[in-house]
Amino acid sequence: MYHDVVPAGAEDTSGFPGRDAALYKVTPELFDAHLEAIRHLFFTGAGAPPPARPDADTSPRISMSSARCGRRRSSSDLPTITFDDGGASAMTAADALERHGFNGHFFITANYIGTRGFVTGQNLRELRERGHVIGSHSCSHPLRMGHCSWPQLVDEWTRSGSMLSEILGEDVNVASVPGGEFAPQVAEAAARAGFTRLFTSEPTTEARHAFGLTLLGRFTIQRWTTADTAAALAAGEWLPRARQAVVWNAKKISKRLGGERYLQLRKLLLGHGNEVRWGDQR
Repeated sequence: MYHDVVPAGAEDTSGFPGRDAALYKVTPELFDAHLEAIRHLFFTGAGAPPPARPDADTSPRISMSSARCGRRRSSSDLPTITFDDGGASAMTAADALERHGFNGHFFITANYIGTRGFVTGQNLRELRERGHVIGSHSCSHPLRMGHCSWPQLVDEWTRSGSMLSEILGEDVNVASVPGGEFAPQVAEAAARAGFTRLFTSEPTTEARHAFGLTLLGRFTIQRWTTADTAAALAAGEWLPRARQAVVWNAKKISKRLGGERYLQLRKLLLGHGNEVRWGDQR
């Protein structure tokens, strides 16, 4: 799970601004190193893997292998590389992906399409034509989506899906949960809105099924994530996965115990200002 790919010092030019969001933004050089390390897990020799095709299969492709070896692996085992928020740097990310023979899943916060730092409708159509997958990241990006009311959950998923479908001229049936907070009602509302696959931030390779949805976990990339770690996650190695699971479970406990004060505490600890008005703030 990536977010934005931006030069150092230019973090606010793509996606949500502020020091919190910047933790998940990587430089083009680092992203290229990640992709090269991952590519070498699946392909040997000087030849690059075949480029993504506009009609490429859009089903999840997650490698579960724990062996990091140089032998060529099937293209059907390629890891799914996702991008949340819908920042304008999606175009930079897509260029890098294609150079290494990958395609990406880009999850778009629909209310921000065409605004400063975010993709435009034309960007989305171009990405889709180039073989990338476009999905919903809600309309307003609530940080605590699991605590939103049922009417808001249905609205977030239904309206965002409709907006993206209108732009692309095709059904959009994949989404990712914003803010990292998941609850059963989030999935139920997504299913009611017509989505069939929902990506969470749970660091797991196990696909689950609920309400007619396939639920898929992801491993988070941050600005300090090394190429070796990114490749190890793509290969399914247990140690980096276990580390993320420990951190993730600690954050879940903090959110649960923090209750309604979680956002206030989060803001205090991170020391950032009111750069963004998230969808669950009043």
